[in-house]
Amino acid sequence: MNSSRSQFLCKDAQTLHIRGMSASPQASVVFLKMQDFARRAASEQARLRAQLEAVVAVTVAEIDPANRVVLEAGDGAAVVVLRDPRGALRLAERALAAAAAGLPLSAGINCGAVQVSKGNGGMTGDGIAVAAAIAEFAAPSRLLASRTFRDALADVVPGFEVTLTPAGTFTDPGLRSHELFGPDRGAPRRRRRRYAVASVVLVLALLGGGIGARIAKEGRDPFVDSVTKKMQPYWQALVRKVDY
Repeated sequence: MNSSRSQFLCKDAQTLHIRGMSASPQASVVFLKMQDFARRAASEQARLRAQLEAVVAVTVAEIDPANRVVLEAGDGAAVVVLRDPRGALRLAERALAAAAAGLPLSAGINCGAVQVSKGNGGMTGDGIAVAAAIAEFAAPSRLLASRTFRDALADVVPGFEVTLTPAGTFTDPGLRSHELFGPDRGAPRRRRRRYAVASVVLVLALLGGGIGARIAKEGRDPFVDSVTKKMQPYWQALVRKVDY
């Protein structure tokens, strides 16, 4: 799977031709892998294959057909998505959620070059091969994404890439290293909290600088008297409210 010449068959080669995808465009690739597929009995493989086809049919429905291609692989399926990395990520997450009922599925996501193979309507490209390799590293019901996919997500939806956090560096059988990321939905909330704290610190620093400047200019006692007079109505109102 680690070769850029690994081939994946498409159910609709004519659609590929119409889309004009023979020029090796950059695309997001979601590879959905069925765990231990080759070790299962033929009847079990047929059942899992049917379940996977149903999951893919449901999860790709929200992506414009002109921007996606579904490919068959020996142990799963690959979905090539053009111009929509966020849609590709959502597709992978929905597929894993839909497979929670018993389909042993993992997902690998990559962004890279793909192209249509001549003669049989299949597809090749490093984008697909790397996505397949990444899916090998993912545990059941988990997805992993490459650095290039995370960068593509940042380009299209700035800030959304923080939902993918470092998961480690993995080496495939071809001795190629992959820096991978996994989903962390709590990351944006933590980032907003850090920004809020930083904003409060900045405001306090600005206020402190202004107070220091006024004290230096007016002297401590006149400044304190001025603040006391301005705050007196608020203190009186507070006292009346407490007494009540």
